[in-house]
Amino acid sequence: MEIIRTVAELRTKLNAAREKGSIGLVPTMGALHAGHLSLIQRARKENDTVVVSVFVNPTQFNNPTDLVTYPRTEAADVAMLESAGVDYAFIPTVEEIYPEPDTRVFDLGPVAEVMEGAMRPGHFNGVAQIVSKLFDYTRPTRAYFGEKDFQQIAVIRKMVQLEGFDLEIVDCPIKREDDGLAMSSRNVRLTPEQRAVAPVINRTLQSSLEFAKDHTVEETKRFVIDELNSKPHMQVEYYEIVDAFTMQPITDWAQTEQAVGCVTVFCGDVRLIDNIKYQQKK
Repeated sequence: MEIIRTVAELRTKLNAAREKGSIGLVPTMGALHAGHLSLIQRARKENDTVVVSVFVNPTQFNNPTDLVTYPRTEAADVAMLESAGVDYAFIPTVEEIYPEPDTRVFDLGPVAEVMEGAMRPGHFNGVAQIVSKLFDYTRPTRAYFGEKDFQQIAVIRKMVQLEGFDLEIVDCPIKREDDGLAMSSRNVRLTPEQRAVAPVINRTLQSSLEFAKDHTVEETKRFVIDELNSKPHMQVEYYEIVDAFTMQPITDWAQTEQAVGCVTVFCGDVRLIDNIKYQQKK
């Protein structure tokens, strides 16, 4: 595996690799775990060359404290990437990616205006900035993203459409700990007591599948919020049930072919997200 620090070298290496076949890109912010590894393994299976970016992108953090406390574990990340058979690890500095401020504003539309978009102003524009840069640098055949960030995938698809990138966005299932907690780089910040209660997020979402069969959308939302808020350390920021493609909230199960429940919960001061798919009409 080669570690690349500059955009110029990355372009050179991948221009040569592209002549030999397909390129798979896995964008990450580091602090890698088995969830990232599952994306890398899929990219490895489907492409001739695999490149993983490791970059904590400052433009997508609307909370400066969150940027400062985001875990950075480069040595461990490099070891994991090498063992996973990655060809190129792109690990640039902030100055390399943003030699000058990125002032682009993307017209991402309704998919970016709800949930995370409403709670974290500017977040998705920052995501679009960095992902569009990575796509431009690497020109991948396929790019891999985890479904834990369900809304982010819809935003990235919109950005791809806007910018006219020629690539396939591959969304991959959520990877979970044995107790059901969605894997996240933020999980390491949980205290032992918080870590013990955090799996209730997934358990509650799973319980809501049965509850939803004979309850309305609004009743199901209230069930999830009340259940989670009743647990120690837990405070729901939002729980929305949305159309899986438009990200717009629904009020009736019949409104959509695929409903997804998206939750954000503060466990102590650690912000955790998860989601669940409710139904698929045949």
